[in-house]
Amino acid sequence: MRILPTIIAGLHEIEGQAHRDARGFFLRTWCREEFLAAGIDFSPVQTSLSANIRRHTLRGMHYQVSPARERKLVRCLHGRVLDMVVDLREDSPTRLQHWAVTLSSDTGNAFFVPAGCAHGFMTLTDGALVEYMMDTPHAPEHARGLRWDDPALGLPWPARPVVISLRDRSWPGHV
Repeated sequence: MRILPTIIAGLHEIEGQAHRDARGFFLRTWCREEFLAAGIDFSPVQTSLSANIRRHTLRGMHYQVSPARERKLVRCLHGRVLDMVVDLREDSPTRLQHWAVTLSSDTGNAFFVPAGCAHGFMTLTDGALVEYMMDTPHAPEHARGLRWDDPALGLPWPARPVVISLRDRSWPGHV
């Protein structure tokens, strides 16, 4: 795997390096030693899956506040999604800036999202399956979100959502 920084401090794209042969492929999805070598001390304690039936399903923009701020490694296990991150950290030079990447089961890439950033995705295919590895258990009482279509953020979604939860439609504008 290759760990590539983005313009947002702590946000990294993880390039998969699948070994392919007649059987299919083998892909390392997380390696503590490689993360440590890249300066990322990440120890997942929880893994979750998000199954999405329809193309253009939108989930986000989610984050957790203290004391349950979380870092997460996000990967698309089936299909493709446009994964979006917004930097919400008060002291960050990239505060309220965003970064997006297409995560795909074909490429095996992933996004490492630092604490203090909002995260969401839009499915680009039917049947997209997304895995999250988090270093803090989900704490509903500390869950927060941003509006996916806040004009102040100008997030470049590829389409209007076909499926979006009431909660995700109801988040307030940026902080």
